[in-house]
Amino acid sequence: MELYGDERLDYLLAKKLKIIQSPSVFNFSLDAVLLANFAWVPIQKGSLLDLCTGNAVIPLLLSLRSKGKITGVEIQERIYRMGVRSVDINELSDRIRLIHGDIKEMPSVLGHHAFDVVTCNPPYFQTPGTSEINPNQHLAIARHEILCTLEDVVRVSSQLVKQGGKVAFVHRPGRLLDIIMLMRKYKIEPKRLRFVYPKVGKEANMLLVEGIKDGNPDLKILPPLIVYNDQNEYTEELRGILYGDE
Repeated sequence: MELYGDERLDYLLAKKLKIIQSPSVFNFSLDAVLLANFAWVPIQKGSLLDLCTGNAVIPLLLSLRSKGKITGVEIQERIYRMGVRSVDINELSDRIRLIHGDIKEMPSVLGHHAFDVVTCNPPYFQTPGTSEINPNQHLAIARHEILCTLEDVVRVSSQLVKQGGKVAFVHRPGRLLDIIMLMRKYKIEPKRLRFVYPKVGKEANMLLVEGIKDGNPDLKILPPLIVYNDQNEYTEELRGILYGDE
């Protein structure tokens, strides 16, 4: 498998998978791993969709939890091609399909209400002034709402998920009210919410939320997830998420 520029081939967590990364283009981060672990998935069958898929880290991780068919959508061609090669390296092209395209066009491309599960790790930051955006175009698009907004993400997820299907997002706590309001606006009823904290006593810096299309109101606030213990090592729960039994 040929690598380009500063690309490298990394083991993905417990060395069950490999993934192509590039520090100047795209590296996956903890939020993607936590979302892939948090989202409900069908074990045997089903259709799963990951929006803003990057280098396909979430589809790759979901393939360890579900035997269903997984689709990923990425708008940046360079990152999309990294994902395609990662899928090929892991011999998962029969189960994972990647699409190079704009998520806003996917309801017409993939069909309305076609998926049992939709996940998305979207750009976190609303677009500031030009001087504040990362000059690296790949990183700017991945981090800022340049090509899609939070409302785009929630609306499209609602259009693509089946009635009764589940939608899961990872985001920053500062956008919690926006996320909940948009989910309800587009008929995704929030059902599970979990905050992630870097350490005990620190403010949450991440949230995980899952809803059901046309579900009944009944939001459960799950126990907090702590990343580091007092020795600045991963907590036992976090290690279990990252490495399983290894």
